Amino acid sequence: MKTAVGAQAGRNVERHRERCCRLSAAFPDVVLLIPAGELKVRANDEHFRFRCSSNFAYLLGPGEPGALLAMHPCDGGGHDLVLFVPPHNRGTQDFFADRVYGVDDCRPVQEIPPYLESLRGRSVLNADADAQLATFLSEMRLLKDEFEIAELRKCSAITKRAFDDVIRILPTAQSEREIEAAFWSRARIEGNDVGYLTVAAAGDHAATLHWTRNNGAICRGDMLLLDAGVEADSLYTADVTRTLPISGKFSGEQRAVYELVYEAQRAAFRHLKPGNDFFDPHRAAMLVLTQGLTDLGVLKCSLDEALDPQKMYYRRYTLHNVSHMLGLDVHDCAQARSEHYPYGKLQPGMCLTIEPGLYFQPDDATVPACLRGIGVRIEDDVVVTSGGYENLSADFPSAPDEVEAWVA
Repeated sequence: MKTAVGAQAGRNVERHRERCCRLSAAFPDVVLLIPAGELKVRANDEHFRFRCSSNFAYLLGPGEPGALLAMHPCDGGGHDLVLFVPPHNRGTQDFFADRVYGVDDCRPVQEIPPYLESLRGRSVLNADADAQLATFLSEMRLLKDEFEIAELRKCSAITKRAFDDVIRILPTAQSEREIEAAFWSRARIEGNDVGYLTVAAAGDHAATLHWTRNNGAICRGDMLLLDAGVEADSLYTADVTRTLPISGKFSGEQRAVYELVYEAQRAAFRHLKPGNDFFDPHRAAMLVLTQGLTDLGVLKCSLDEALDPQKMYYRRYTLHNVSHMLGLDVHDCAQARSEHYPYGKLQPGMCLTIEPGLYFQPDDATVPACLRGIGVRIEDDVVVTSGGYENLSADFPSAPDEVEAWVA
């Protein structure tokens, strides 16, 4: 596999080359195509900001619109890398590609059509179109290396500063859009962008699972559910949620729901260790939430009946699972085979979220009136370690008294 590994090639060339070698060994004699992606039209000749495909970034680092990585089988086994890149105003194509990607065989994007034509009759897999290749790459990405974990730590640290920015304007904010704008500003100053659409849900908007309209008002007695993450220049992202009392103090009902979700998350953390089922933290959190829903008078049946897999009465108020994988995508590794994720075992190097929540719709007659319209989620980003886990977002206050102090 031909790559340039000089000082100019960057510190990640060796890591990227090792990933390409693993991919090569899994698909001998097959041409592998990994597109970086194209610009998406917003209107007429205006485009959305480009974000490289995650698989391309995983194998080579963030790429430019139209770039294509082709892994071409060699006669003696293995693959050569051929990188098609657009012209660049910092110098020649060879200079740009060698410096950033460390690939020797670089060609202009204009040569992609004749190259693809030359592949007629050969076995070809495209990461954007062939499930076999997309699945293999998803499963490669299940276990993060030390660089990836460091990037996720960086994302979390910037995200914490963005949350601080939000809290700084909270006393005078009038609308959810102001919350979104404050967070986005930090994401653009210190990172590449937000990793996904920010959820800035105030009041009963927090009961909507993914409220991204962010066009509501900020009222002093309400809570703000802020689910947001900064994407680093490497394209790794954080995904953190905190539910904040806008006035600086929870009401009695708000605190009761918040404390229940907080204890559910503590229970989930206790089941984070290698060898456990991926769903073990979820099961632990649901047990706490279901008992709490009974104590609050929301559920009026026995604990066993509420937890019965055929009934799952708690799901009306919990809405989602407690965890998903995290990395280059906010919902990472989504095309892995189910026996690996989500029905596999936790392993060191897996990065995931722990995010229990309770959501009481404002018009739900099964809920006591005093609780209607309350939505609470607490979400942290963790990496499984050989001895348990590391909470990458541990510096975000989450205990109720700490949250009040943070806001006040």
